[in-house]
Amino acid sequence: MSFLRFLLPTPASRQGMTPGQGPELAPRPPALPDEDTETVRRIVARLDSLPPDRAAHLAGFAYILVRVVNADPQTDVAEIQELEDLVADFGGIPESMAVIVAEIARTQSRLVGETEDFLVTRRFREVSTPEERQRLLHCLFAVATPGDREISSTQDREIHEIANELGFTLEEVNEVLRGYADRLSAVRYARRAGQAGPGETDSGQVGSSQGS
Repeated sequence: MSFLRFLLPTPASRQGMTPGQGPELAPRPPALPDEDTETVRRIVARLDSLPPDRAAHLAGFAYILVRVVNADPQTDVAEIQELEDLVADFGGIPESMAVIVAEIARTQSRLVGETEDFLVTRRFREVSTPEERQRLLHCLFAVATPGDREISSTQDREIHEIANELGFTLEEVNEVLRGYADRLSAVRYARRAGQAGPGETDSGQVGSSQGS
């Protein structure tokens, strides 16, 4: 199984589709300069020539991290950079390849995310070792917190869902979560609320009560 084929829609994900149906394709981006196009082609060729087991690990790892990135409604450059760094470190590949891997995973997630999320995560669970899954669990939190940023409630829910699909128990997830507990948006909100005076927000303004 090549790197690219690992993330292509599977027959199972297309059940129920009528002939000619499929994910809606994004508009084709402007053409790259010839020298940039050749660079991309060389990188993709190197990715597609990876051994099948390594390709499956890398593709699945990147795609699963993208699930967490996409759970944030305000994805920024810092999260994408963290994603690329984690992919490069996990796969032992240069940054140029990691950028392409991350972008392929992000594009594929946009196209077929709702149908492929569980299938790709299950596949990663099947081909990975317990140590690799444990490493991925830590990376799920890391990709959500670049620069000590908060983990949104939607990202927290997505991380727990992925962890469950990977076979982790709630106790195992919470053990890792303790290292990131102060970055949960709910925890930080509670701390700010505790520092504010009665009836005030953390900005010092008087907050309106519900039902008023």
